[in-house]
Amino acid sequence: MENIVRIINTGGTFNKRYDPIKGELYVPTDDRAVESAIASMCHGCEIKISGAIYKDSLQMDDADRDLLCEIVTKVSETEVVIVHGTDTMDKSAKALDRWLGESHQKRVVLTGAMVPFSIDPVEATANLVMAISAVRFLEPGVYIAMHGMVRPYDSIMKNRERGIFEAVQQ
Repeated sequence: MENIVRIINTGGTFNKRYDPIKGELYVPTDDRAVESAIASMCHGCEIKISGAIYKDSLQMDDADRDLLCEIVTKVSETEVVIVHGTDTMDKSAKALDRWLGESHQKRVVLTGAMVPFSIDPVEATANLVMAISAVRFLEPGVYIAMHGMVRPYDSIMKNRERGIFEAVQQ
């Protein structure tokens, strides 16, 4: 399983697209944004993409988080990147950490975007590339990769006033 990164796409802003008929953004039930973001990169590893949940993270509940945890434990790859909405990725990361326990050997990195890939692909692509690169070298654990940082999930948080992720001051 060396050099295989599993990407689990759960939806979130990263994936949102504009519906011109309804005049609103929606989370599609496909992996087009993730596939487009990685189309010209990652030549040193194989990437497998799985889609699940396909929701804005504000709509995710504990049952969705349990499903995500179950999926992560069942995939054979030890390097897992989760594309997730930014509003509750901390809750999912905490659930994954509890679910996996201390003896697991998986490296899990959650990432997302503040602006949909379909509107401006730069931030979404940068965050995803950073997550894919980092997951290959981290120690087992659960991390968040956003805005130039990859940190354990409990040492990074979304600053809603500034619209960015920042290191938690401990």
